[in-house]
Amino acid sequence: MWKWPRKIIGGKISVSQGGKPAFVSLLSIQLSIYLGKRDFVDHVESVEPVDGVVLLDPETVSDRKVYVTLTCAFRYGRDDLDVIGLTFRKDLYLLTTQLYPPVPDQAPKTLTPLQDKLMKKLGEHAYPFTFEMATNLPCSITLQPGADDTGKSCGVDFEVKAFCAQDPEEKIHKKNSVRLVIRKVQFAPTLTGTSPKTQITRQFMMSDKPLHLEASMDKEIYYHGDPIGVNLDINNTTSKIVKKIKISVEQLTDVVLYSLDNYVKTVCSEEFVENVAANSTFSKTFTVTPLLSNNREKRGLALDGKLKHEDTNLASTTILRPGMDKEVLGILVSYKVKVTLVKSIWILPQCLFFPLFPPPTFPWGTRLQAVRIPAVTPI
Repeated sequence: MWKWPRKIIGGKISVSQGGKPAFVSLLSIQLSIYLGKRDFVDHVESVEPVDGVVLLDPETVSDRKVYVTLTCAFRYGRDDLDVIGLTFRKDLYLLTTQLYPPVPDQAPKTLTPLQDKLMKKLGEHAYPFTFEMATNLPCSITLQPGADDTGKSCGVDFEVKAFCAQDPEEKIHKKNSVRLVIRKVQFAPTLTGTSPKTQITRQFMMSDKPLHLEASMDKEIYYHGDPIGVNLDINNTTSKIVKKIKISVEQLTDVVLYSLDNYVKTVCSEEFVENVAANSTFSKTFTVTPLLSNNREKRGLALDGKLKHEDTNLASTTILRPGMDKEVLGILVSYKVKVTLVKSIWILPQCLFFPLFPPPTFPWGTRLQAVRIPAVTPI
C-alpha cells in the first residue's frame, strides 16, 4: 500500500496527505478514477480484485459511452522505437467493462466497503467497477534502464484506464482517456519446504585425497533486506591450503515472450579471507545481503514494478504453477547463491533461490520481500 494518495490533474502530479483514496481525473471531459490502493497481491491461489469507482459528468461525456479496462502488457522496446506501424508492446491480458450508460450484466453484483463509501460521497454520477485477475498472470516487473535510456522501461506493467468512445475497439485519444498504473505483487507462500543443502567433492592433480565442501542455509524463505546465512562445512584432506572464500548472489532473468534472452547479474558478492589448512576441517556461517541500493547502475537488472516517485526492490521470484504457460509470464526471474573456494583451483557449488513479498500478516506499509530457495544444484 502506497503511503500517500496522489492526485493527478491534467497530466501533473501533486501529492496530498490524508486518508482519501487515490484518484486521477481528466478535466476536459471531467472523468476520474478512484482506487483505494495501487498494490494488488497475488496469493498464489487467488489474486486480490481491482475495485474502484469512476466519476463522470454526463454533460461532457455527451452521447458517448464510458468504458474502463484493466490491461497487463509486456513492453520490450522504447516508445521512440515504434516505427512503421510496429509496436514493441504486447497486451497479455485485457478486461473491458461498460460503465455508462450502465449495463446490468457488467455491473458488480456486490459493492466493496470502499466502493460503498465512495458512491455515497461522490453522488449519483459515480459508477463502480470490479476486475478479477486471472491467477496465471505475471507480476509487475521492470528492467532497470541504463543512464542513457529514455521513455518507458521494458517489463510487465498493469494499467487501469477509463475512456469515452462510441466503441471500445476504436482508437482512443489521450484527451479522452485517463489512466492509473497499478502493481501486481507476489507474497511469499505461507508453506515452505526444507532448507536447501548441497555438497561437492573435488579431486585435484598431485593429490591423492579430495576436498569436500557442504553448503546449506537455515531456511527456504528470506525477506529482502534480511541477511542470508550460508553455512559452510569444509573437509580439506588435500595437501593444499584454501586461502579465500567468495560468496555471491546472482539474478537470472529469462525473457521468454519474444526471444530466449538470458541475463545473469551479480547483485551481491563478498570475499572472506579464511585459511583452511591442509588435512583439516572448517565450519562457519557467512552472511551476505543483496540490496538494490548497491546495484543502481546495472542496466537490465530485474526489479519489481515501479510507480512514479516511489522506490522498489529487486524483482520477486517467479512462481510457476503446474501447467502454467511460461510465455504468458513474459519474464522469468530466479536467483542463485554461489560459493567459491580459492586455492590453486576454484570450486563452485550453487544454490537457486527466489525473492518474494512477505505474507499479508506484515503491515501494508512494510516494503519487504522474501528470498525463496526451493532447490539446490551443484556443479
